[in-house]
Amino acid sequence: MIPIKNEREIAVMRRACKITAAARALAGEMVRPGVTTKAIDKAVHDFIVSQGATPSFLHYSGYPASVCISVNNTVIHGIPDGRVLQEGDIVSVDVGAKWQGFHGDCAATYACGKISPEAQRLIDVTKQSFFEGVKFARQGCRISDIGHAVQTYAESFGCGVVRDFVGHGVGEHLHEEPEVPNYGKPGRGPRLIRGMVIAIEPMINAGTFEVRVLKDGWTTVTADGSLSAHYENTVLITDGEPEILTVAEGL
Repeated sequence: MIPIKNEREIAVMRRACKITAAARALAGEMVRPGVTTKAIDKAVHDFIVSQGATPSFLHYSGYPASVCISVNNTVIHGIPDGRVLQEGDIVSVDVGAKWQGFHGDCAATYACGKISPEAQRLIDVTKQSFFEGVKFARQGCRISDIGHAVQTYAESFGCGVVRDFVGHGVGEHLHEEPEVPNYGKPGRGPRLIRGMVIAIEPMINAGTFEVRVLKDGWTTVTADGSLSAHYENTVLITDGEPEILTVAEGL
């Protein structure tokens, strides 16, 4: 069953999502050569707590950190540690915050210093594929219309669209119905209606769409070792234009 949020719940989610987006921005500002992924995780944790919220990811199904930090060929769920970021890395940061019982969820990929043109193109394509998909996050469209738009755009640049992990509903639970794939034929799946809140999150690889999960059970890398990028926002379905909730303005 897909939860439909009422006005009170939406108001709470707006605040949760602003905190989440500000945490993402903080992490992005810290991405530079010489910084450890663990230092970014601590800063984000401390910021979320300072806002009266709790990190959604910490201890979620046993996850040991507050942020997922995925570098270069790591697609998602990279665990922060003592790794020192290097010039030329691309760094995906995925953050969630829970405030008054509701979650926000967002991600983005950042350049560490000067990166290759190919890496920058991947970041740009991934971000724009989100905006291609969100055009269909409208009342009356179907879930698969979003993924079809993401896939069509990303594949037009020769990129691989990850199949094994997908977007999802967001609310009282970090992951709710419906699943929101980044691929597929249009006109399928649940019809979107006002009050649904979903996380649209393209995970785009420079090479094949195939991925593999490492022995830690979390870290997911590209099967061919190619670079990967990630971009995500929490989106409210309205009776008009979709509202991207994970914006930090007005915090």
